[in-house]
Amino acid sequence: MTNIIFMGSPDFAVPTLDAINKQYSVKAVVTVPDKPKGRGLQMQASAVKEYAIAHNIPVLQPEKLKDEDFIKELKSFNPDIFCVIAFRILPREVFTLPKIASFNIHGSLLPKFRGAAPINRAVMAGEKITGVTSFILQDKVDTGNILFKKEFAITDSMTAGELYESLKPMAAELALETCEALLSNDFTPLKQVDSEATPAPKIFREDCKIDFSKSANEVKNLIHGVSPHPGAWCIFGDLTFKILKCELADKINLEYGTYKVESKEMKVQCADNSIKLLEIQVQGKRVMNILDFLSGFRGEKIGIFG
Repeated sequence: MTNIIFMGSPDFAVPTLDAINKQYSVKAVVTVPDKPKGRGLQMQASAVKEYAIAHNIPVLQPEKLKDEDFIKELKSFNPDIFCVIAFRILPREVFTLPKIASFNIHGSLLPKFRGAAPINRAVMAGEKITGVTSFILQDKVDTGNILFKKEFAITDSMTAGELYESLKPMAAELALETCEALLSNDFTPLKQVDSEATPAPKIFREDCKIDFSKSANEVKNLIHGVSPHPGAWCIFGDLTFKILKCELADKINLEYGTYKVESKEMKVQCADNSIKLLEIQVQGKRVMNILDFLSGFRGEKIGIFG
């Protein structure tokens, strides 16, 4: 009998959990504690917990990963493998418990984009190729020896949200491949080249403010790299104006940061060329395509974003 414990939280991890559970019957799931959410602050379980409950898998939700009772409970499952995806940083006391290994599925081609936001950062950086990587956990985050990789091409129009959805099934395939290799002892770990590493730190609101003094391509990459959440933004009058999707366009011969509405299009001048807005969200309003926005637009045909 194979004893695999799965650790993860968001919906990105669910296809992987589903694939492993169908193949091996996951013995337990470790996920974050329930959190209050929404206007009524109702307690919300993680997507991984919801799957586990629906499939009668035991759920562990430790507040602290070094808690002795939690570690004792993990040991009781006599684990062979821990599969970790989109979860917290595991202490050595935890990731050394399995008889075979603890491995992580990461949303980039390591050592590129180590950190909390690899999918966003790949798009923000204008990468053409990314993918998913499985690696053996070590003390330092995202630095363990690589087991397997799968590549994925990023198209020019792709947002981080679209890439996120595309990588979900790839992560599941890679996790199954990794489990099979670990169980059959058919793998050759590859040491990461630290000099080739790039960071992928967590994204904050201030990281998402659009700087139109940069090139149109850089602006497009930022917009698509943080779409749909948290969303790239600028100031429109006294309101926050999010641009969620755009495409490159020709120069409109105005100062950077100046928008122009013409022929049912809205363009904004950047340092070189312009971007044409495709999907936006004005503060307090729903997300809408630019044609819907312009159909009710009564403002100036030429103006400046702050």
